[in-house]
Amino acid sequence: MASISGTDTEAPDRAETAESAAPAIVLVKPQLGQNIGMAARAMANFALSDLRLVAPRDGWPNREAQSAAAGADNVLDAAQVLEETAAAIADLNFVCATTARTRDTVKQVLSPASAAAELRARIAAGQKCGVLFGSEQSGLDNDDVALADALVMAPVNPEFASLNLAQAVLIIAYEWFRHADSGGLGRRTEFDGPAREGVQMHRTRPATRAELVAFFEHLESELDAAGFLYPPEKRPQMVQNLRNLFQRTGATEQEVRTLRGVVSSLTRPRKARRDAP
Repeated sequence: MASISGTDTEAPDRAETAESAAPAIVLVKPQLGQNIGMAARAMANFALSDLRLVAPRDGWPNREAQSAAAGADNVLDAAQVLEETAAAIADLNFVCATTARTRDTVKQVLSPASAAAELRARIAAGQKCGVLFGSEQSGLDNDDVALADALVMAPVNPEFASLNLAQAVLIIAYEWFRHADSGGLGRRTEFDGPAREGVQMHRTRPATRAELVAFFEHLESELDAAGFLYPPEKRPQMVQNLRNLFQRTGATEQEVRTLRGVVSSLTRPRKARRDAP
């Protein structure tokens, strides 16, 4: 790989462009420091620098991660450590979850190449994006997957689909780096830039994870009060189904505020009756 990159005279310019606006790499409950270090090395190979660690098993900082990073110290030194996945992606507008199986989840499925193209288009439009990777032992759990907009699945041997954590990061990072921005569609004017494929955001933006999670919690609280999320043993699956449903809408921040207003309006009469003497 070193000989290939050494012949690419355009690499410095591409690296500078990629590093200025690139997706976050979120490792959820990583177990081995060596894998974190090798993931950081893969990120540095392809000009990614935003590393976020959710509850690393062996704590942080980690000496073994530093050794395995083989010089990618800037990635490790800037790594953010958080306790929960929701906190790690709270500022992001679009999130992909890497997995080897669909888990009966109704979400868009992307190849690494398609995911890279989608991430580049969204970042070019001003969105903040990230990719989730699960632990070495069991991958992402269903609650983490429910927070994502799309699944990323690599074209691997179906009889042996398990990838090392650093390998998975490298595949995504490589596809990100090689997908140069193709520019835009239509004509650039002094008032706006070229159009791009997908939904055009005018005077609004996609909702962040924090805004969506706040709406989910608001809705679920009212549904609990109304007795809808019953019986208790079915509540987790019902909540996941609802979250996946709203996640697929790609709601803007204005739409999320409207949805919260709808929930408040529908529950106001019930609250008034409940609070009456």
